[in-house]
Amino acid sequence: MRSVDIDGVSLELQHIAPPAGAAPARAPLVFLHEGLGSVALWRDWPARLCAATGRAGWVYSRRGYGRSSPVPDVRGAGRLPPDYLHREALDVLPALLRALGLARPVLVGHSDGASIALIHAAHHPVTACVAMAPHVMVEALCLRAIEQTRQHFETGALRIRLQRFHDDVDGAFWQWNDAWLNPQFHGFDIRADIRSIDAPLLAIQGVDDGYASMAQLDAAGDPGRGRRLRQHGPARRHRHGAAAHASAEAAGLRARAAPGPAGGRPAGHHRPSGRSALMRGGASKPIDHGSFAGRRRRVRGAARPARKAPASATAPAPARPAMTGRRCASGAAFRPGCRRRPACA
Repeated sequence: MRSVDIDGVSLELQHIAPPAGAAPARAPLVFLHEGLGSVALWRDWPARLCAATGRAGWVYSRRGYGRSSPVPDVRGAGRLPPDYLHREALDVLPALLRALGLARPVLVGHSDGASIALIHAAHHPVTACVAMAPHVMVEALCLRAIEQTRQHFETGALRIRLQRFHDDVDGAFWQWNDAWLNPQFHGFDIRADIRSIDAPLLAIQGVDDGYASMAQLDAAGDPGRGRRLRQHGPARRHRHGAAAHASAEAAGLRARAAPGPAGGRPAGHHRPSGRSALMRGGASKPIDHGSFAGRRRRVRGAARPARKAPASATAPAPARPAMTGRRCASGAAFRPGCRRRPACA
């Protein structure tokens, strides 16, 4: 773990080397964390994605998060302004990329980090942009979820769990929570920015996401510019982007973005019928802050209790005729609630 100084602020930084045999000219992945994230909260997912795509990676914690410099008086003079996401995208991120000597990276952002990635890609050249659960605009359901998250933090349960990931856990939480619940922030809208992105864009939104709805992708979609929405079946929410990883691989991000000609655009990059793909998936919130209390825990190494087989388990199951269309081969119609397994006469 290392750090980099940006305008007098120390930012926590992690470098991920490319896998053996990877093409050295491939643009690196730069990971931008969510509103309460940090380098440590990504866990091993950035390394896994770098290995899957054959690229190097850079992961950093924004100011006030992880091991980066804290924000003094975060609830007073140091409170984040309503345009903090634009400042991160247009001031801090370009300075960081210059300090690292990176040009045209592949941005991989989640939640707040996804919004930062989109804003940056709209104003600066990038090789590609992956936005997982981006905030394109502010929704009422998101504000309700953030208010509930504040209650979890104030009761102590969430605060305790976040302490090991942030040197200043109170500063990390309140700078994000106060900024989002500030009425001046509720007009945040980057639809115009997204329309000016020329690089390949992959946006992923989970249907079970408590912080955002599919309206985020609908707002970003523009069929006239070749964008395509993909609906994936709902999935249980996973931590650290497991479902987003699967969606990204399914969309062709995995190892297909070979370095292109002088223009810098990846050759063979997944570009479905136009310039960007908008995907709908199941679990796009890597860190579900509001659900810590409900998460089941099991002691490592503890064996599961054996389940007693029902009496009918020993009896051979009756053979079912093959099903064709809306009826069984025997001609029996489906009954309501049979879940496509009717009792055939």
